[in-house]
Amino acid sequence: MSIDRPIGPIVENWTPPPRPSGEAMEGRYARLERLDPARHAQALFDAFAGHHWLWDYMPQGPFETAQQYRDWAEAAARGADPFFYAIIDKETDSVTGAASYLRIAPEAGSIEVGNICFSPALQRTRAATEAMALMMGWAFDAGYRRYEWKCNALNRPSRLAAQRLGFSYEGIFRQALVVKGRNRDTAWFACIDKEWPALRAAFETWLDPVNFEASGAQKQSLSNLTAPVLVACDPSLS
Repeated sequence: MSIDRPIGPIVENWTPPPRPSGEAMEGRYARLERLDPARHAQALFDAFAGHHWLWDYMPQGPFETAQQYRDWAEAAARGADPFFYAIIDKETDSVTGAASYLRIAPEAGSIEVGNICFSPALQRTRAATEAMALMMGWAFDAGYRRYEWKCNALNRPSRLAAQRLGFSYEGIFRQALVVKGRNRDTAWFACIDKEWPALRAAFETWLDPVNFEASGAQKQSLSNLTAPVLVACDPSLS
């Protein structure tokens, strides 16, 4: 007796993509450079100083001294996964944030963005959005098929950011981790390669200077531009 057992389609001409190599990513508003403690650690510590809440959902931090942060950055910069970048706001030519690729799996064509820490000076700026667009663009242009975003399920700002950037909601992994002695349920989001052309167009439209009034107010929101790409929305945000 034959049993119908469906299997997935062949991925034509599949070649695993390369791992991140650390080349700079340049945009109109932001530049990303491989994390270099000698050049970036002090500036990042200064940007984060006095804002201990930035570390509430992070596996590392808070850092009480510049040396503590420098020690962490030196260890992080040596790693291949996570693979860290410093984010430079080109308008002020200042180092104001950091982010990484992680769970890098070329054999599966999957890569995650995480360890995102934006100082208050970077948050809600065009440079912040462009930094995320640049990292997503590198991944898909390199040949990755799946680009992931995961966060503490209690971190509503991160869930909002993921959906705004065009990541589709994929659910909650309950009791996924213990972080700093506390339970963490993890919210999963992802976008895939066939969605990238539409997302790239959305980023280009939103980041275009003509999308902003002289006051800096946006004419079209990125959420509205990426909404048609989403295959599922986060129910906690409705």
